[in-house]
Order: sequence, then C-alpha cells, then structure tokens
Amino acid sequence: MTRVKALPFLLLLAITPLLSGCQWVVMSPSGYIAEQQKNLILIATGLMLLIIVPVMILTVLFAWKYRQSNKQADYDPDFHHSTKLEFAIWGAPIAIILVLGTVTWIATHRLDPYRPLTDIGPNTPVPAGVEPLRVQVVSLDWKWLFIYPEYDIATINELVAPVDRPIAFTITSSNLMNSFFVPALAGQIYAMAGMQTQLHAVVNEPGVFKGFSSNYTGHGFSYMHFKFHGVSDSEFDAWVAKARAADDVLTRSVYLDVERPSEGDPVRYFSRVDPGLFELIVNMCVPEGSRCMRDLMHDNSNRISGLGRMGNPEALAAARLEKALAADALCTPEVPQGLTLAGLSTPTSAFSAIKIFSE
Repeated sequence: MTRVKALPFLLLLAITPLLSGCQWVVMSPSGYIAEQQKNLILIATGLMLLIIVPVMILTVLFAWKYRQSNKQADYDPDFHHSTKLEFAIWGAPIAIILVLGTVTWIATHRLDPYRPLTDIGPNTPVPAGVEPLRVQVVSLDWKWLFIYPEYDIATINELVAPVDRPIAFTITSSNLMNSFFVPALAGQIYAMAGMQTQLHAVVNEPGVFKGFSSNYTGHGFSYMHFKFHGVSDSEFDAWVAKARAADDVLTRSVYLDVERPSEGDPVRYFSRVDPGLFELIVNMCVPEGSRCMRDLMHDNSNRISGLGRMGNPEALAAARLEKALAADALCTPEVPQGLTLAGLSTPTSAFSAIKIFSE
C-alpha cells in the first residue's frame, strides 16, 4: 500500500529533469515591447492572486475550523446575512476588477501592434532621425519569407535586425493563416491571405532568438520556425552585404516556386526582389496576367455605386452577388457560371447571400 502511494511522487521526480529544458523567454524578453507585456502579465496575475490566495487559504481554514469533530466552533443554523461579509465578498473583487480593467485598457492601447514606437526603452525615446527598419513578412507552407524593401533583399527562415532600432513589420500569408511570433521581441500577430497586419517592435539585446508560427497549419507545421538575430549596426551592414552577394533573385516566377509547400527549408538569401512583390502577394496576383483583388474590388464597388444611382435594383442585386462570389473565390473552388440567387445552396453561397442582403 505504501508503495502505491509513493508512485505519483516517484513519477513527479522522474519527469522533473525534463522541465530543465523549458525556457521562460516570455518572462525574460529582450525587447521593450515584450518587456512591457511581461510586466502587464505580472501585474494582472498579482491583482488576481489578491483574491485567489485568500480564498484558497480561507477555504482550508473554514474546513478545518468547522469540521464535524470540532465541538468548540460556533454553530448558528439561523445565520443568513452579514453586511461586513457581503462588503468583503463583493467589494474586494469589484475594486480589483476596476484596477485591472484600467491597467489593461491603458496597456492595450499603449502596446497596440499597429502603433509606431515612440520609445525604444524605459525613458528612452527613439533617436531623432532614426527610421524604422521595414520588414515584409510572408508565411508560406511551411517556411517564412522576409523581404527588406529598403535594401532590396529577401531571406528564407532568417530574420536579422539591429539592436535599438525600431522594426515595422508588415505581415501576410500566401495561403493558410499563421501567427508570426518571436516571444523575446513582442506578442504574436496573425498572418492571413489577402490581408496584411502590422507589428512594431524593437530588440534591445544582441543575441539569437527563436521565432515560429503559433497557429497550427498542417503536416509541415513543425518546420514553421526561424532564427531572429539581434545584431549591432556594423554586423547588420555586413549581413546585408552577404545577402546582396547571393546568386538567387526573387522574381515573380521564383516566388511561385518558393511558395510551393516544402518542409525543412534551409536559410536562403535573395540579392534582389522584384519591385512591388509584397503588394502582389497581398492582392493574390503574383502570376503574370492574373487580376489583383484590389482592382477587382475597386471595379465592383464603382459598378455597384453606379447601379445604385441609376435606380436599377435587379442589376444592383446581380452586381452584389458577383462581388460576394468574387470575394468567396479567395478560399473556395471556382463558382459555376450562370449561378443565380435561386441556385444558392452551398454554405459558401449562403454566406454570399448574407453579405448581399446586409449591404
């Protein structure tokens, strides 16, 4: 019997060495944004523990004091109300919620990923004349593409930035939705096809940090990781020169080849990038001759506005249907020609109808 009771304790001791490899990078960040996020986590956790810890302690104390065998404890079967207890039970949580809500609201707006940085450290504003390093991020299956438009270079699965220089990320996806995450740098931001998101951050310490996708995307998901290097200005210039010396050029046709699903891709450099490639990726019109979504949506919007002004409800409904089906074509098979409102039967078509009649 003693051996059975000791088994859980022995199992705990056995797995403890496995935890030695865990890295609490979120709680030991190397970037000012991630540092503030860590502080927010600690503040929020501390405020919540002000309620949780006393409740846990009092639960044990009450259970002990009012146990059946304790004949000295007060027994009052008619007790039904205490103003002091009600005030403590409701007042303390309300006060903590108010404080926690205020702190979270302020921090959420201050740490808005779309907000350009004004400081690179505590009481350290961005130096005058320093422009953010622009990096265009594209999540592929199953690798990461980083484009540096200012330097006309690109890399696969390697991200490099100078220490104490703001970084302005613009993020999209070629297909599946991923989540761009460098825990030492800042929080995660989703990468979605046909859209672009933003993230502003800064690294304050030199080093090599892990980046990855925190959103599962299928078979090759375990390869969706890369190394982020925080380096000095001179080391960054040397790295840029190294990338510019590469033989590969990221043209539209090369991108279409890179875009194909692959696993375990090594670091790769491109010495030049076709102008406007990132915008073509966002608008899903990299192949030559394909029509960009921005142009399609612009034309459809103008057409719908014109039909509305002409007072032609039937043509307007047909144009709205065309617009909705064109939007659904981003993630659905080709829509059969001649489809009308009467033929809406699939979930995608139902979604189209909802969008049509909501406009």
